[in-house]
Amino acid sequence: MSEPTLLILAAGIGSRYGSLKQLDRLGPNGETIIDYSVFDARRAGFGKVVFVIRRNIEKEFNEIMMEKLADKIKVDYVLQEIENIPAGLVIHPERVKPWGTAHAVLMAKDVIKEPFAVINADDFYGADAYRVMYHHLKNAKEGEYAMVGYELRNTLSEHGTVSRGICEPDENRLLVSVTERTKIASEGEAIVYIDEQGNKIELHPETIVSMNFWGFTKDFFEKLEKGFDEFIRENSNTIKGEFYIPTIVNNLLGTSGVSVKVLQSSARWFGVTYREDRAHAISELAAITGSGEYPENLY
Repeated sequence: MSEPTLLILAAGIGSRYGSLKQLDRLGPNGETIIDYSVFDARRAGFGKVVFVIRRNIEKEFNEIMMEKLADKIKVDYVLQEIENIPAGLVIHPERVKPWGTAHAVLMAKDVIKEPFAVINADDFYGADAYRVMYHHLKNAKEGEYAMVGYELRNTLSEHGTVSRGICEPDENRLLVSVTERTKIASEGEAIVYIDEQGNKIELHPETIVSMNFWGFTKDFFEKLEKGFDEFIRENSNTIKGEFYIPTIVNNLLGTSGVSVKVLQSSARWFGVTYREDRAHAISELAAITGSGEYPENLY
């Protein structure tokens, strides 16, 4: 059996960050968060890395990332563009956003033939998260999916609202539901989100959330393709509608042959949603490098 693949979603526009945060050099020696993700994946046992990017960063991405990794691990990339939808559908003329994380995963269906993990390019997940995911994928049978869960209180930004997949696991840590919530933020001692009617609803700080660290067996692509086809036929002419991984996962929960294990990990998450998050990320990467958890030079 082939070693699992790591799929890195790096096609985001980064409108709240103000630049290509996927390629921002945040580490002590100019490393990107992607560099740490690939380093952790390699030492956990992953055998290949596939990136999802957009055509407008293809040249820069090749120069900065692909050439650096070429002799370290098997590496490939695919493109996610808004025109990557079934023929005959109309795209809104003002549409610029990609079709979301689940559509990004779908773009890799022709280059991934083994179990695979999915992560965001701008999130630091921690070495243990890769270890527990690798172990799950090496032993997973078809339809046995997984996610690494984090406590909500440890995933917020001081500089604005965030979106999170709110998870409900059962007593066996199997996922019962995952619901995408947007506009989550701290308000004093509370954590709230704003629903579609503008109401503020409080969330428990220890709520388990998805930070888009998922594990799938290769049969997921067939289910994903069907789900996206249904989504895009209703949403192709919208400006902002997106097809999220939690959406398709939630639709699959309870169906025959599908389960999602919520994996426990000692790993600590941080990320760069806003430009103001950059200083914290730099500080964190310097600290964990100084502690000896990572070498001074990753490659």
